[in-house]
Amino acid sequence: MGDREGTDEGDGVTDAAARRVLISLMFPSMLMPLTSSMSRVALPVIRDHFAIRADETAWVATAFMLAFTVLMPVYGRLSDGLGPRRLLLIGVALFSAGTAVTALAPNLPWLVAGRAIQGMGAGGIMPLGMALISAIFAPEKRGRALGVWSSVGPTTAFVGPVLAGVLIAAWGWRAAFALPLAAGVVAFVVVRAAIPHGTNGRTPGFLKSFDWPGAALLAGAVSAWLFYLSSRPVTGVAPMRDWRLLGAAIALSAGLLWHQSHRPSPLISLTAVRERTFGLTSFCAAMRMFAMGGMSFLVPLYLTDVHDLPVTRIGLMAMVNPGSMALIVRFGGRLADRLGSRVPVVVGLSVQAGVMLGFSRMPDTATLWPTVGLLASHGLGAGLMLAALHRIAMGRIPADRMGSAAGLYSMLRFIGAVVGTALAGMLLQTQFDAGAAPAVAYRAVFLLFALISLGGVAAAFGLTEPPTEVDARA
Repeated sequence: MGDREGTDEGDGVTDAAARRVLISLMFPSMLMPLTSSMSRVALPVIRDHFAIRADETAWVATAFMLAFTVLMPVYGRLSDGLGPRRLLLIGVALFSAGTAVTALAPNLPWLVAGRAIQGMGAGGIMPLGMALISAIFAPEKRGRALGVWSSVGPTTAFVGPVLAGVLIAAWGWRAAFALPLAAGVVAFVVVRAAIPHGTNGRTPGFLKSFDWPGAALLAGAVSAWLFYLSSRPVTGVAPMRDWRLLGAAIALSAGLLWHQSHRPSPLISLTAVRERTFGLTSFCAAMRMFAMGGMSFLVPLYLTDVHDLPVTRIGLMAMVNPGSMALIVRFGGRLADRLGSRVPVVVGLSVQAGVMLGFSRMPDTATLWPTVGLLASHGLGAGLMLAALHRIAMGRIPADRMGSAAGLYSMLRFIGAVVGTALAGMLLQTQFDAGAAPAVAYRAVFLLFALISLGGVAAAFGLTEPPTEVDARA
């Protein structure tokens, strides 16, 4: 990275310069958890403002997550040829533009479009930040640097909801996007000033050789399956009844698989997917995010419709889950090192399923304290298995395929959140259309999520540890 000073850190970067880059990367890493946590609190107010159905409300979150998820591996591969600094600036600028569109949206289509543009920008922040840190920090310091960088997300997600509650109560739902917009502008300025130009790099002819057809097929296939799952807001046809969308989803998926298997340098590594442990772990990670996506969508609406809470108290309640998650993440990593990854993953997924079951059995007259307990338990379960899943997913991946496998793993697990959010909205609206009372409708949806989550628990029992260096030499 030619023009950088010093030689103390990886690739010729001084300790001071590396610290500046690390600190600067914390600013963009706040954007995704900040906008996600604040927009969740705003969902009931947005629903009432636009007088929309539950499945349409779900698209306020789904549009962001869909764009965010699909573009993660694209950003990762593009950074190999264009350099992470340039792409990170483009991503932050896109996020800020999308946030402005969202905050000023005159109607629901503009709101959903703004959220999608937000997701398009935010999709590069995680892989590009990891790439920059891995490039500038020596291996013996890289883990600590990544840990410091990763700690920003849970902290931001913890304070975001209460800030959202206060801002929305004072100025309406649009205020939930004012702070993310300001943060995006600050992040752009900081990254541009603190990250050296030498991190850009450029491989001649890279854009021409990039797998653009694969990226288009991936986006089309994932979108088509999601549109089929929640088709009413898209085509007006009942969910999972629009055979045109099903045909398009199948055709695009088949085209994606054929294209990736016949391309010398594919966007998606099918070899990694076929590796049993990687595939099984990715499924468990997707089920973890499936439960988290469903909870993130359902709980604010549940607190509004069943408990009639004001938005400020919803913001306080929304702090419980990320707060308990942040407390246990490091313990979960140590537990995985001691007992293996299977134990924390099985326990964590079981806790998530149990929490869903608890909500499904919640009586109409229950106070808020059982809900607080369930939210705290969900955070503990989700946090317990996070490091264990990352650890085992990459355990058998060769070094030369580590980058593409990491991008694929990240995409697959976030697809779980996209599906969980969309499915929660579709199932909830189905219950309302059938005439169910709010408490009854939410209990039914939580029960279905509990049953589906048991599939992740069953899969987790099949996880096996990657071989150690001693095993490999034996």
